[in-house]
Amino acid sequence: MATSNSKSKVLDELEIISAVADLLASNQDLKTILQEAISLVSSVTRADACFLYLFDPNTSELVLSASQTPHPKDLGKIRLKLGEGVTGWVAEHKTPVAIPQYAKKDKRFLELLVEDTYEAFLSVPILIKENVVGVINAQHRKPHQYSPRLIKLVTLIGRQIGRGIELARTRDESQRRGRTLETLSAVSNTLALDRYPEEIMQLIVKMTAQMMGSNICSILMLDEKKKVLKIVAAQSTAPEYFTRPPVKVDGSFIGQVVLAKKPLIAKDVRQEPHYQLRELAVQLGLVSLLSVPMTYKNKVIGVMNSYTSSETTFSDEQISFLQSVANQCAAALENTRLLSEKLAVQEALEARKVVEKAKGILMMQKGLSEEEAFKEIQHQSMDRRKSMKEIAEAVILAHDLNRK
Repeated sequence: MATSNSKSKVLDELEIISAVADLLASNQDLKTILQEAISLVSSVTRADACFLYLFDPNTSELVLSASQTPHPKDLGKIRLKLGEGVTGWVAEHKTPVAIPQYAKKDKRFLELLVEDTYEAFLSVPILIKENVVGVINAQHRKPHQYSPRLIKLVTLIGRQIGRGIELARTRDESQRRGRTLETLSAVSNTLALDRYPEEIMQLIVKMTAQMMGSNICSILMLDEKKKVLKIVAAQSTAPEYFTRPPVKVDGSFIGQVVLAKKPLIAKDVRQEPHYQLRELAVQLGLVSLLSVPMTYKNKVIGVMNSYTSSETTFSDEQISFLQSVANQCAAALENTRLLSEKLAVQEALEARKVVEKAKGILMMQKGLSEEEAFKEIQHQSMDRRKSMKEIAEAVILAHDLNRK
């Protein structure tokens, strides 16, 4: 017959499982799921600190993604390889580890948060089926015995949380794709506005920065004659970024984007030997860079950059999104340029017709040769600081008035 104490433990465990079920049914975003998960594990284990690492399949690293203790500056920055430290060992072997005391003496222990000291350590994998998606760590400052029942309960919580993470990621992915489509539609609508290209580009980098989560998003146009890239728009409050010198195509990291006609990523521009503005990057707190070519009919006319303030792994979706925006901008700018050139040619032809007519009038009125009549219009243009077309129109107008 079960004792009242064992009944109480069963009830507690049922309440915990019920709390996890409620969390999974709440349709919360991933960040909330993670924070609630470590709060629950911290409560169950009565830990002094609780940390949750998520596995990043793009880099095969475990990334600190949530913390019960105040370590906001470390979230997203502390990364472990599979097999590295107790946490990496647990992820690699998909097996819990419980160290009741002298945790630092364990050969697998890796001290990451140097201001914290822990004697006891419980680390359990977060699994979806048999695939590891993360690790939860509960740590105690004093020696602490982790019972088999507690380890089993936390492991069960880890499996349940794995399901929650999968659902949250699916929801986040769906919402992210929706925002991507909305932003691309907004970009298309913005490019169709009847405004100056500089204003359009400024609106584009602002929308793109919001979508990408960029510290700075910028557009640099290619000067083919000088072989440099000049900044034309940027989402930045730092005046130093706008007054930066042009970037040389030859020998620069961003120049490689132009020459290779494909996106390039710098994990840390401060350590990138071919990045020409490392001092400015340090000053503005820029770390990772995604740079894509602005291509129109296989011709690169510029680059679009997205910077972050921490080391970032850009996803295929982010690269595709930025490339799509860059190509839309390139097409719009090239079409605008071609239209301007067409209008300029039309205006030149119209001006030539007017000048030819005015020449004929001067030749008839003053007995001038064709060359003398042209020089007369040219001299009047320079003296009066007006275009030759305007002078010719005045000659024609005066002639028409005299005829009346």
